[in-house]
Amino acid sequence: MDVTTWYLEQTSPDDLRPGRPPLAAADVVRAETPAPEFSRFLYTAVGGDWQWTNRLPWTWAQWMDWLSRPGTETWVAYVRGTPAGYVELVAREGGVVEITNFGLLPYAIGQGLGGHLLTVGAARAWDIAERWPELDETRRVWVHTCSLDGPAALANYQARGFRIFDTKLNVPGDEDEGITPGPWPGAGPRG
Repeated sequence: MDVTTWYLEQTSPDDLRPGRPPLAAADVVRAETPAPEFSRFLYTAVGGDWQWTNRLPWTWAQWMDWLSRPGTETWVAYVRGTPAGYVELVAREGGVVEITNFGLLPYAIGQGLGGHLLTVGAARAWDIAERWPELDETRRVWVHTCSLDGPAALANYQARGFRIFDTKLNVPGDEDEGITPGPWPGAGPRG
């Protein structure tokens, strides 16, 4: 199966176009304490249906190393106290911030949360240096998505003001790996 990967960017905070308010009230909160258990939960709960498998073999120590780096942030959307999705930001050299992971738990899809969470996540990417004084001011925010991701992913990024700057076919690591693992092996179908 061919997999298309799109690379998108914003080059000014003025590029950000806010999403509409979600149907259910949602609080987006930064997970300030690195917690590998929680981050792995988010990764599998959000990405299990979309071929997110690269981090599944990571050890606890690898997760902790990743989460403890300056300029790495996890922002979590909660609906009525329950995690609904997350966005992970990683600051790079020269004022570049990558949205490394973004998505919703299956129960939260279709409630208007994706546009809201991406709006908050992109805004936090633009002001990340305010929380990490050792970082350069953000000059560019970028993300990639592929044809294995949720069907609304590319449209959501574009609706928030991200522009495609590159497209590639069959990027190593993005290939179809068969049946998606779900949030955990053997998870039943979700509606």
